[in-house]
Amino acid sequence: MPLRYLLLDLDGTLLPMDMDEFLGAYLRLLARRLAAYMPPERFVRELMTSTDIMIHNLDPDRTNEDVFMADFFSRTGLPQAEVRPVFDDFYARDFRTLIDHTQPSSLARAIVEEAQKRGLELVIATNPLFPLKAIRERMRWAGVADIPFRLVTAYEDMHFCKPYPYYYEEILERIGARAEECLMAGNDIDEDLVAGQVGMRTFLVEDCLINRRGRNAVADYRGSLAHLLAFVKELAP
Repeated sequence: MPLRYLLLDLDGTLLPMDMDEFLGAYLRLLARRLAAYMPPERFVRELMTSTDIMIHNLDPDRTNEDVFMADFFSRTGLPQAEVRPVFDDFYARDFRTLIDHTQPSSLARAIVEEAQKRGLELVIATNPLFPLKAIRERMRWAGVADIPFRLVTAYEDMHFCKPYPYYYEEILERIGARAEECLMAGNDIDEDLVAGQVGMRTFLVEDCLINRRGRNAVADYRGSLAHLLAFVKELAP
């Protein structure tokens, strides 16, 4: 069956980066903004614990945002009405400085434009751990913020996270697609190749490869971002 949908991971795929470096810089910057409410070391620990709770939540009736916020504010006892605006302001103003910890590539724009020429529907299939404004900002860094994506997965309206296959099933439901019509391209063996479990084809992007457990990758296709561009160019319009 011909491809109709191209799902693209963001961090480390369309937006090349060292994920550990980026995450460390993000946590330090956010912890400094919240230092008036909690010592940075404890804040990072609590934030990561609540993020882990969110990742592993499998309740289809609760969004990722709902799960994270309920656990974080219950766990820390911080005043939600006072602290949430600080989070919002951080993403509106401070977050943009983290571009210095990424390596944007012109290949990202070229890939999505070639996919558009071939009539593919596009999805930003980034792990929905961040609010939409933070994801849109990273799309801007990647040079694709103005592209009309069919769906951008964010924590406000998604109910599952990678590496669970339910995340990909929710995307299929949201866009009204069959798995065999989709190609998922990403750099994380655990989080992105799991799309194959629901019947999607997969492309492992190896420029910023993440393989936490040293597993053998099972992907339909693999190569660099440049190889992904060449692959898309070969698709029939």
